[in-house]
Amino acid sequence: MGRATERRRTLRIRDGAVSTRADTLVAEEPLEIRLNGRPLAITMRTPGDDFALAAGFLVSEGVIAEGEEVQSIVYCAGATADGGNSYNVVDVKLAPGVRVPDITLERNVYTTSSCGLCGKASLDAVRTTTRHPVADTPPVRVSPELLSALPDRLRAAQRVFDRTGGLHAAALFSEEGELLDVREDVGRHNAVDKLVGRALTDHRLPLSRTVLLVSGRASFELAQKAVMAGIPVLAAVSAPSSLAVDLAAEAGLTLVGFLRGASMNVYAGEHRIALEREPDRV
Repeated sequence: MGRATERRRTLRIRDGAVSTRADTLVAEEPLEIRLNGRPLAITMRTPGDDFALAAGFLVSEGVIAEGEEVQSIVYCAGATADGGNSYNVVDVKLAPGVRVPDITLERNVYTTSSCGLCGKASLDAVRTTTRHPVADTPPVRVSPELLSALPDRLRAAQRVFDRTGGLHAAALFSEEGELLDVREDVGRHNAVDKLVGRALTDHRLPLSRTVLLVSGRASFELAQKAVMAGIPVLAAVSAPSSLAVDLAAEAGLTLVGFLRGASMNVYAGEHRIALEREPDRV
């Protein structure tokens, strides 16, 4: 589609010198996700991988868990008043026999930190709805040295970020550190949904022997998306939230934050971190 970036005129000031030039910006447009023709949600996203984004979103909401549960994903023709196609409305049609959840005009999202539920209710919702519980047997084992190398590998794969400087990214790695997939988006949650949605359509769920790396902080929502996809290790270059740590501990997810160079904090699931010596107890 070629809509991931847009050009805008900007006034450039550098050390007192003034000039005008065109700057490349990351695109941001709304995407309406419909389920069997009925509106479900609207998210602000960077155009591209829209079908994967919609599929991953439905995985994170507990609507689907297998590729066979999706019959089709299409852009809605005639999405605009004049009958044109905006490519900003996607309809997901579930396969025959797949239960369609009750959809109201006001989305009832039970698993985000902004949904108004208490922490206990949010944790219970994820535990009772995921069909891919974290179950890596034997457990994935990753060394601190392997984890510290991942941010540079992610950064090297961020093609749109190189042109705009304004994009979040999520990457999926094997337990040996091989880059399996990377997606970019103006929203970090969308980048993760695109990864999970691509895995669903490729029939690779659950992602039980992988490491998910996100370029920003680790919110409850991102931890929830990892758990719903069966991912055992979530690492972030910035801080986690308290509820993300609670969910990781309850679901058996390894959660790593402040992954910068050789430094990192392990907030949950430390049994998957291969240490050369026991940590000092304070």
